[in-house]
Amino acid sequence: MTNHTVGTRDEWDAASKALQEREARAAELERELAEQRRALPWVPVEKQYTFETDAGPKTLAQLFDGRSQLLAYNLMFGPDYEAACPGCTGLADHLDAALVHLEHNDVTLIAISRAPLVKLQAYKRRMGWRFPWVSSNGSDYAFDFGFAATEEQKQTGELAKMIAEPPDFLREWAVSVGTDIPSGITEGPGFIAFALQDGVVYHTYSRHTTGGAFAPYHYQLLDQTPHGRGDELKAVRHDEYEHA
Repeated sequence: MTNHTVGTRDEWDAASKALQEREARAAELERELAEQRRALPWVPVEKQYTFETDAGPKTLAQLFDGRSQLLAYNLMFGPDYEAACPGCTGLADHLDAALVHLEHNDVTLIAISRAPLVKLQAYKRRMGWRFPWVSSNGSDYAFDFGFAATEEQKQTGELAKMIAEPPDFLREWAVSVGTDIPSGITEGPGFIAFALQDGVVYHTYSRHTTGGAFAPYHYQLLDQTPHGRGDELKAVRHDEYEHA
């Protein structure tokens, strides 16, 4: 038996029309935001970074793999983790499907994490992923672009508070990735975009987490169903992500 509001078709039509008007405004805002992203100034990346890849060490420019654009997801898998962040894992499950479409638009899609490459390779095999996943271990890359917090940054502000008084969901999350809270909270998710022009790499856009901004695409599908996402704070066991 449903405990949701039950109404007439006319009531549904009226409520649906109001919702569709708001969805149209949201879509227009998304288009405006996309234009603002493309209008951001490009900043040359002058510092040299080296990444460990399946094909050996590569520079940031080499990660473009012959294309002019690079889109990287900072997948939370710190040096001390035993497994990737469950939320990042859910998002990463969708990256393989996007690969061919982005490549046809002159974009190379990769994931970057600070864990040693051997850990990433083992987890990638377990998940059955195909997208390129490289390690920035030993590099300043994640710190310079705001995807990892320094020890000094963890001693002040919101990070210090979360370490001193961790909420239950953070405790459960730390257990799921196999590390302690201070080590786990060092990492942060996000997307970053680069352009390669005349041999120069430019940083064009970054987006760090803001209130679930990087929810897996299947969450967007669930948002259209009667019961939605359910309990979003439920701890997700990594064995639930095992692929055949």
